[in-house]
Amino acid sequence: MKKEKHLRKILALVLALAMVLALAACGGNNDKGDNDKGGDGQQPSNSQDGANQPDDSAGGGSESVTLTWAIWDRDSTPYWDALANGYMSTHDGVSIEMIDLGSADYMTQLATQLSGGNGELDVLSIKDIPGYANLINLEMLEPLNDTLTTPAANFGGVLEQLTAADGNFYGIPFRSDFWVLFYNKDLFDAANVPYPTNDMTLEEFDALARQMTSGSGAEKVYGSHYHTWRSAVSLFGILDGQHTIIDGTYDFLKPIYEMVLAQQADGIVMDYGELKTTGLHYSAAFENGTAAMCNMGSWFIGTLQAYNASAADDGVEPVNFGIVKYPHPAGVAAGTTLGTVTSLGVNANSAKKEAAIDFVNWCASPEGAAIMAQTGNFPAVSTEETVNIIASNEGFPADDGSREALNTAAIYLEMPLSDKASEIETVLNTEHDAIMTGAESVDDGIANMNSQVQAILG
Repeated sequence: MKKEKHLRKILALVLALAMVLALAACGGNNDKGDNDKGGDGQQPSNSQDGANQPDDSAGGGSESVTLTWAIWDRDSTPYWDALANGYMSTHDGVSIEMIDLGSADYMTQLATQLSGGNGELDVLSIKDIPGYANLINLEMLEPLNDTLTTPAANFGGVLEQLTAADGNFYGIPFRSDFWVLFYNKDLFDAANVPYPTNDMTLEEFDALARQMTSGSGAEKVYGSHYHTWRSAVSLFGILDGQHTIIDGTYDFLKPIYEMVLAQQADGIVMDYGELKTTGLHYSAAFENGTAAMCNMGSWFIGTLQAYNASAADDGVEPVNFGIVKYPHPAGVAAGTTLGTVTSLGVNANSAKKEAAIDFVNWCASPEGAAIMAQTGNFPAVSTEETVNIIASNEGFPADDGSREALNTAAIYLEMPLSDKASEIETVLNTEHDAIMTGAESVDDGIANMNSQVQAILG
C-alpha cells in the first residue's frame, strides 16, 4: 500500500512538471509573435542562434508586419499604389495600409495625426519644405543619416538642402520635379528658326524669345511665356548656386527682373497684370499656340501627353512640342535647374521603424525609381534606365534633344529648408506682384524684400 502511494506521488510530480513546461512554452511563443505591441517588431534572439532568427520587421520571416503610410489623393496619384504593390511583391510578410489625408492642408493634418506621440502612422509622405521643417521642430521625424542605403551623391545635392541645423536629414526624396523649357516645334518651323538647344544662357534665351515673337492681335505669337508664379521668374537668380531664396538679401534678382520686365514692355511675353486678371493658365497659352516657348516643371510633360492623346476626340490640334534644359546664367553648367521634391520620412514614435526605414530606402532605390518612371513621374534618383523609361512613354517627343533634357547637372530647391519658409514666401510673393505689375520699381521691391525678410530672420 505504501509502495502504491509513493508511486502515485511520483506520477503527480511528473505530470505537474510537464504542465509547467507546457505553459512556459506557450507564454514564450505569445511574446515573440505579437509584432504590433511595441518594440521594433523584430523577434528576440539569443547569443547562440540569434543570427538565424528571421527579421520580421522587414518582412523576411514567417511573421507579418503591417506598415501604415500617410499619403494624399490616392485615387488620382498612381505612384502610391504602384510603389506599395512593388514593395510588397518582393517582401513577403509585409502589408502596407495607406491612410489618405487628402491634399488640402495635408501637412497640417499630418502634424495633427502625429501629435501627442502617436505612433500609429509609420511611413510619412512629406509634401513641402515648410511642413517638413515643422515636423523636425516638433521632433516627429526619425533621423535617417545612418540608415540611408542609396549613395547620397545620387540625389544631386538635394539631401544637403534637406539637412537640418543639427546635421541630420529626416526625409529621403523619392520624387523630383524639375524645370525645363518647352517649345512649339511647328512655330519654330514656320518661322524658319532653329530649335532651342540644351545649353542656352539667359542672354541666348532672351534673344531667341525676341526672334520668335511675331504678329499682332489674334495672330500674335509671343516668344515665350511666364506663368504668374514667382518661381517662373525670380528663381533664375539662384541657378548659380551662390544664392538661395531665404538669404535675406535679394539684390541678385535685379538683372532677372530687369530682363523679364523688358520682355514684357517689348511685347515678347504676355503682360503679368493681364494674366492675373484673366487667370489664363500656362497650359492654355502653350497648347493654343500663343507662345513659342514656356518655362515650366517636368510635370507639364504628362499634361501635354494627355492633351495630345485626346486632341482628335476634343476637336483640337495636338501640340508638336519639344523640351530642352533650363536656360542658365553664363558660367553655370547646362542642366542646372530648379526643383521640388517629395520625400518620405519615418515617424519617430513608430513601433516598426526598421521595417518603415527599409520601405523608405526601397522607394529611393533603382527598383523604386523604375516604378516611379513607369507611372510617368520623375524619381528623385535619375538613372539611364529611368530616363529611357520616361522617354519611351507614349507621346514623349521623338528627338534626342528632348531625351537629353531629362539629364540634370544640379537641382536647387525652389524653397530650401527653413523654419521661416512660410513667412518669407509671403513677403516675396507680395513684392513680386508689385514689381511685375509696375506698382513698385525693381529697386524698391528688392529693398522691401531685404528689409522685411531680414526682420523675419531676426
